[in-house]
Amino acid sequence: MDTRYEIIIFWSKEDQVYLAEVPELSGCMADGETYQEALSNAEQIIQEWIETAQELGRSIPEPKGRLVYA
Repeated sequence: MDTRYEIIIFWSKEDQVYLAEVPELSGCMADGETYQEALSNAEQIIQEWIETAQELGRSIPEPKGRLVYA
């Protein structure tokens, strides 16, 4: 499993869970009641995102590592 993609984890006050977002994979996001659960779920969702893209013949971006934000 390729987990070299950047994962941003933050607390959602509205949802009362941790959210884990993978900016390089459009729409790839997971949640969890704990930070660790959100991270684990994100790792699983990354794999599922990649498998779905492969099945649909879509391109899969190479992980760039840490992203720079303005």
